[in-house]
Amino acid sequence: MDGLIYNQKKIPKGKWRYGLRSSAATGCGWIATHNALRLLGHPSEPEQLIRYYRRRFPLLNGTFGTFRPNLAGFFRRRGFHVRTVRRRSEFDEAARNGGVCILYFWWRDGLRVGTHYAAVQYENGKFVGYNTYRNSTGPDPYGPSLEAFLRRRGYFWPALLVISKP
Repeated sequence: MDGLIYNQKKIPKGKWRYGLRSSAATGCGWIATHNALRLLGHPSEPEQLIRYYRRRFPLLNGTFGTFRPNLAGFFRRRGFHVRTVRRRSEFDEAARNGGVCILYFWWRDGLRVGTHYAAVQYENGKFVGYNTYRNSTGPDPYGPSLEAFLRRRGYFWPALLVISKP
């Protein structure tokens, strides 16, 4: 799919600033939105997405990313059907039967803790993510279950935004 962002760390530091930091550091929210729009077959302009989220309570001016409820609001305002799923046990069924998803989760690496958003799609019996890892070079294979993927990676407190066309 043309126009997807596979790895936010590859964005030059001076391009698409998000708050006090670069999108390479804190842009996963608008990037997940961009990728979801592209996967749904809609145009997306990074500058417009950044402007939209910066006006709607970005966490500390974007320094700590995007406030999670703003993503659902973005898609609803554009006429998409949006469902937020909070129980891991319901992720697989919801994502298989929905459209494109945005997966939100917390991660831990030693003493460092953070959050991340990734666009997700179910295709050919498996889930595929976009902009999942620091070293992603293309679509990231998650396997047949989002629940198992999250458990295997040690990600916690997840939420799944299921987005479908009107």
